[in-house]
Amino acid sequence: MFFNTAKTIMLITGMTALFVAVGNLLGGYNGMVTAGIMALAMNGFAYFFSDRMILSMYRAKQLDQQQYGYIYTIVQELTQRMQIPMPRLYLVTSPIANAFATGRNPSHAAVAVTTGILDILDNDELTGVLAHELSHVKNRDILIGSVAATLATGISYLAYMLRSAAMWGTSYTRDNEQQRRNPLVLLIAGMLLPIAATLIQLAISRSREFQADESGAFITHDPLALAGALEKLQQASLRGQAATDERYEPTSALGIVKPFTRGTLLALFATHPPMEQRIARLRILHQQRITK
Repeated sequence: MFFNTAKTIMLITGMTALFVAVGNLLGGYNGMVTAGIMALAMNGFAYFFSDRMILSMYRAKQLDQQQYGYIYTIVQELTQRMQIPMPRLYLVTSPIANAFATGRNPSHAAVAVTTGILDILDNDELTGVLAHELSHVKNRDILIGSVAATLATGISYLAYMLRSAAMWGTSYTRDNEQQRRNPLVLLIAGMLLPIAATLIQLAISRSREFQADESGAFITHDPLALAGALEKLQQASLRGQAATDERYEPTSALGIVKPFTRGTLLALFATHPPMEQRIARLRILHQQRITK
């Protein structure tokens, strides 16, 4: 868990340094400030209102406590152990097996499950999945994701300015004095830096998934339950029951699973770690627990 936290801090620091470096390369202090303000505004709106938009997009309905009382009981027990408020619980009517958490902090959190995931998991496995999602809430992963998205948006805007400067062959100093720079350098930087920012942002997402797995396994004292759930979700995906569909692609990173990506290069652009790695790490955690 410490390793994942340290890795996230390092990645956020790296993205911040990248943001500053782009600004310095561009030579426009005002442009860098403008990019930062725009990124904060865009992602600030998403931070405060994304939960409503996402739940509406999925047509999520509040979970019927009378029909799904066992889920309320599971979540109540988990939140008591984690010492966080009880989140709002929602149901998404879909054969796609998945679950997700949203909300800007533990006091404004929501957890949703699909009918598809309830069909294939037993209670222990469902507990592991819910513990994973509640770990995202407790670890404030929505906030961390918002910070990463803010920086990535700012870098993309600055990169656009770099490409524009390359076309015109000029950039600007802090005093707004025109200064000649190599247009080829500006063009290459404008193309590559957004890719670098995206890779860092996705690496942060994968790191938070690992940490949520570990946190959830720790709170349930049963790493194998979550490992079993992930195996079933992987099998469902291989049978053609994909973890998401095109309608929900923009928010698919929120789910506990995402369609599985094969190949090292493609994995770099994945929001989730390879399922095999997640399952293997959970089994290692189980071995460590029984040997203590």
